[in-house]
Amino acid sequence: PGASEEVAPPVQQCFMVPKKEINVVSDMAKWKRSQAYADYMGFILTLNEGVRGKKLTCEYKVSEVGEEMVFLSPLHFEEGWHSPFPRALLGRMPIEKLVALLNTLDRWIDETPPVDQPSRFGNKAFRTWYAKLDQEAEKLVSAVIPKHLADAAPEVAVYLKESVGNSTRIDYGTGHEAAFAAFLCCLCKIGVLRVDDQMAIVFKVFNRYLEVMRKLQKTYRMEPAGSQGVWGLDDFQFLPFIWGSSQLIDHPSLEPRHFVDEKVVNENHKDFMFLECILFITEMKTGPFAEHSNQLWNISAVASWSKVNQGLIRMYKAECLEKFPVIQHFKFGSLLPIQPVTS
Repeated sequence: PGASEEVAPPVQQCFMVPKKEINVVSDMAKWKRSQAYADYMGFILTLNEGVRGKKLTCEYKVSEVGEEMVFLSPLHFEEGWHSPFPRALLGRMPIEKLVALLNTLDRWIDETPPVDQPSRFGNKAFRTWYAKLDQEAEKLVSAVIPKHLADAAPEVAVYLKESVGNSTRIDYGTGHEAAFAAFLCCLCKIGVLRVDDQMAIVFKVFNRYLEVMRKLQKTYRMEPAGSQGVWGLDDFQFLPFIWGSSQLIDHPSLEPRHFVDEKVVNENHKDFMFLECILFITEMKTGPFAEHSNQLWNISAVASWSKVNQGLIRMYKAECLEKFPVIQHFKFGSLLPIQPVTS
């Protein structure tokens, strides 16, 4: 009997469908005191430490639920990867399953081409794509989590649905990105992902998410949600700049001043998330970098990557997590509760 208890630990949790709790500006104090804020920020910072000084292409450990640690290089995630364990014994790894989920979202973009319409921005085909996700999200999430946690699917799926942009406004911003980080945080809280999977969470899952979001933004010409225009860090993302700057801490040759150098970006973007972000900006925008991305231009003058990293964390709190227009859309449930931190 002991062994079977290990396979399916009893779930004490009463799951619930997350809902909005931040309705007026004065509710922001509740958010900053909440367990959700503490857990979310803790998760972001744990991942920040986990990827410090590491390349996207390096080898790292991936845990298997209830199995030994298995060393994987990124190549092992390709189609047709042969596991060192029999398939039946291993089950597909949560990381691999999450990448498969994101691959499905990517495939749906291919199956939902943009429609002809008068306005250049906000292609209405996005609504068709989103309706499919809305309909299938719980099923997609159920495929990632073990049977004994099936009750968590409706709660966790909400964060997935919130993470791809708004189907009414056809826009995308840092609040949607935060919902995806919250989705991953919830999977950690229910034990599907493990804290020792930090590098795989950022390099495999979050990086694949970014690729799919960039494809959405490009294909459907999505508007930036609540963009500060030239004064914001980026129209769409924030977290890859934080984690990407952590990757570059103590790099022997690349300094912050180098990321505005096109040649450096072209040669190194496959290893570093920060440079991937810069590459995407230069593909999407025209004109001098200092004009279209003034904040980043200023950051390139900072002396060290650890200073950049610390500054971006402060900026993320101030510009994203402490801004009512962003946080009013955040949803709270049993895994990310609005209740104050219990110390």
